[in-house]
Amino acid sequence: MTAPSRTVTGRQASAGEADLVGHLMRRAAFGARAEELEALAMRGYEAVVDDLVNPERLPPLAEDVIERFHSDQADDESTAWTATRWIYHCINSSRPLEHKMALFWHGLFATAVSKVTNNPMMRDQFAMLRDNGLGNFRTILQKLARDPAMIYWLDQQQNHSAAVNENWGRELLELFSMGRGNYTEDDVKAAARAFTGWTIDQTFPRYPSGYYDARFIYRPEDHDESEKEFLGRRGNFNGDDIIDIILEQPATARYLALHLSKFFVADEPENAQVEALARILVDTGYDIRASMRALFLSEHFKGARFKRVKCPAEHVIGTIRIAGRYSEPWEPGIDMLEDVMTRMGQQPLNPPTVEGWHPGREWIDSAFLIERVNFAAGILGDPAAPGVVAMARRIASGRKKIEARRLVEAVLYEMGSLSLPDAAKQQILENLELVGDVSCAPAAGFAEVVARVSRTIATSPEFQLE
Repeated sequence: MTAPSRTVTGRQASAGEADLVGHLMRRAAFGARAEELEALAMRGYEAVVDDLVNPERLPPLAEDVIERFHSDQADDESTAWTATRWIYHCINSSRPLEHKMALFWHGLFATAVSKVTNNPMMRDQFAMLRDNGLGNFRTILQKLARDPAMIYWLDQQQNHSAAVNENWGRELLELFSMGRGNYTEDDVKAAARAFTGWTIDQTFPRYPSGYYDARFIYRPEDHDESEKEFLGRRGNFNGDDIIDIILEQPATARYLALHLSKFFVADEPENAQVEALARILVDTGYDIRASMRALFLSEHFKGARFKRVKCPAEHVIGTIRIAGRYSEPWEPGIDMLEDVMTRMGQQPLNPPTVEGWHPGREWIDSAFLIERVNFAAGILGDPAAPGVVAMARRIASGRKKIEARRLVEAVLYEMGSLSLPDAAKQQILENLELVGDVSCAPAAGFAEVVARVSRTIATSPEFQLE
């Protein structure tokens, strides 16, 4: 549907601006309904990008707001404590990109509570990724190397000068920074030796008084002080030296650019776009904030609409935002959303391996697709959902009736300026037996009709994309 231009405080936003901001908010955030998009579009696309990449301009939600109304979510021993808090913040935060970046880094630096078995360590790692996710990549890697959950996950506490453990050194190169084929086994060994002595203090048993926070500790007596050769350089390197040398390699910029592009642009990004982002990363000294701003302003990004399969977290949170659910912390049921994502193949804080989740079309195999469709149809098919009520009110405003095809187009627009091919729109009309004009009167059950349309849209293959 072509949205009308609307004027606020003297500025007019075009339909194209609302569509473009809708695309931006699906990628840089977790989506937004049309009324939100119109308000954002009034400010202009570049201004919206600037606010997204500078989240500190807006106040954060209180860290513990969800626990105040759901005491079961204050249990240190349950990963639901951290996952539910994060989900609530993704739904309601005015700083959505920092949470989207945390999700990106969590997938790249995959760490699973199934092995760590210490929820406060996982909570602290996720908070570190959120708080530093738009900072400098060097800083992120330095903090990651000192993160207790990562140290435990990759057995770095077992890496001693007299008995080297290569797990962290290998994954730092293979999965976190450079990718396979850009280093040798000798480089892995040298990296591992450089990180000897980087460990955590002894964590106390959780019983009888609960978990204690773990801390990074450097033990110089356990560090290998001998000369090392790493990626063509020789010296008595420590861990930070290794990170600095990694960032000097062209492969690092390309590797990070590829992963950022797959997460924010397209499941199969164009090589030219990846190379352009790699150059920006290098030119900015790996400044993620500046690089993301350039990415969102690029024509490559603006043209890559509906070219990504939503991961379960994006699918669930985006659907919830359309429906206007869980905008208040006391609404019951939010603690079930972690389980919903798990059934779709993505358990928060628990990626299956150090490789993380495999994105793209692997998210929509037959079992996962059924879960995705059933969830979205159930949430958006509720005529009492606040978002559905708001959509019905806006569509009905100023009219007594609406032609059936325009109703489908109006609901698509209200759901966040979504798009469907004409054949799919016709199929919805036939499935719902919508013909001619539809009464917009509340007494005629207009909200129920809007809910039926939005539910059917949610079952379409295109709804799996963003």
